[in-house]
Order: sequence, then C-alpha cells, then structure tokens
Amino acid sequence: MTGTVADQSRSTAILSALSGGILTITLNRPDAANAIRPDDRNALIRLFSDADGDPDVRVVVLRANGRHFCAGADVAVLADGHARNVKRVTGPMRTIMTGAQRLVASVLDCGKPVITVVQGAAAGIGAHLAYASDLVVAGDAAYFAESFVKRGLVVDGGGAYLLPRRIGMQKAKEMVFFGEKLTASEAFDLGLVNRVVPAAELDAAVADFADRLAAAPTSAIALTKRLFNDSPDSDRSASFVAEAMAQEIQSYAQDSKEGVRAFVEKRRADYVGW
Repeated sequence: MTGTVADQSRSTAILSALSGGILTITLNRPDAANAIRPDDRNALIRLFSDADGDPDVRVVVLRANGRHFCAGADVAVLADGHARNVKRVTGPMRTIMTGAQRLVASVLDCGKPVITVVQGAAAGIGAHLAYASDLVVAGDAAYFAESFVKRGLVVDGGGAYLLPRRIGMQKAKEMVFFGEKLTASEAFDLGLVNRVVPAAELDAAVADFADRLAAAPTSAIALTKRLFNDSPDSDRSASFVAEAMAQEIQSYAQDSKEGVRAFVEKRRADYVGW
C-alpha cells in the first residue's frame, strides 16, 4: 500500500490513515485484546460513515494491533454499568440499538468495500464486525467465538441477523448456544472468511485485495454491495427491480463509460471511482 497518509485519527485507541485510496482503520488496545468501549465504538461508526461519503476512499481495511483482533465489548465497562443498575424503560434496548447494532450497520451500509483482517481472537462484536464485512482475510491462528451465553447474555450487535444468513440456522445456533471457538480453517469451510494464510503472509494477502479494490469501479461495487446485502430479505420481484435500477444508475457513471470503452479498445480500464 503506497501513497501519502492523508488523514490520521486523534484517538490512540482507534487509528486511521488514508493512503492511495485505502482507508486503514486499526483497533489499537492490544493490552485489552482490543475490546471496544463506547467511545471506541462511536469513533468507528464515524469513520465508516465518513468513508461512505468520501470520494477519496475507495476501500476500507479494518485491522488490529497485537495478538487479537477484538475480544468484543469491554466487559469491565459493562460490569460497571450493571453495578450502578440505573435503568429506564427501553433504556438498555436503546443503548444496544444505537451502540453495537449501529456499529455493525455502519459496516453493512458503508458504500465502500470493507476488508477485515483477523489475526487472532474475534469474539462477540469483534466477530460480528468480521461477519458484516465484505471480505475477510484470516491468519491461520485466528478464531471466532460467540461468548454471550457463556456470560449469561443474549447475542447482540446484529449477531442474530448475521450468523444464520452466513452459515445457516443450525450451525449458528450451535455456535451461540455453546460459545465454542471456530478455527480459521473451520470458518473458511463455512464461508465466513475468504482467505486463510500464515501470519507471515497476512499483510501481502490483504494488500492484494485492497490494491485491486482501490483501482476498481467503486460506485459499481457500492451498488452491487447494496444488492447483495439486501437480497436475503427481498423476494425475487423486489430484487429484480432493485437490480435493474442499480444497472440504470451505474450506466451514468464515468466508470461505466470507461469500462465499455476499455473493453472495445482492448485495453485496461482506468477507473476513477465514480
């Protein structure tokens, strides 16, 4: 990944840098297994939202420093909230809907392709961030876990929506009921990850995906991403109409014209992202 860093987030827990059309977001609490606190979650939501509307961003890479990708929500913060035990009617529900669920939605709704890099543990909301991503590259030591029931909690952060759609109902229930680890190779077999590589090859595998997407027709990918993400919840008629509308919208794009010209002229297309 080459180019000049154009942006750097102020937070030390969540880092971001834009280079060559690739926005890299890094979870940076390795001593806490990159557990996500409310402020960290809100910073991530802002970054994904901003990336969606920034024409300079062509692809987003989400990764983490340290041995683990993300151990989930910060349990210490959660325990403190339970200890204070100050609740209003619908208060906890609103916190979840505007917190973990909103974070996962920000990944699903980001018009740019999102690549998540999982080098170690991805548990709870950490796993859900990967499930919500468009592409997942995992190290061979990575694993995924649904730890909610083990802590006496109900799955949150969109897990009940994502898991059955990703791996089927029966396997999703088994993962959540028992909270057992799913290895990187098992996740690959289930279709949860796109590549499993040795740790030494992780950066190269991610760079290959990211560099190719940074040079791709971004608006075409954004519309295709929306079609695919919506398709499990749409009937055939609605899906066909949405597909036709997306085709028409993209036909006005600069990249659509460039792609056709390049095909006719038998040359490589030079896409600008819009």
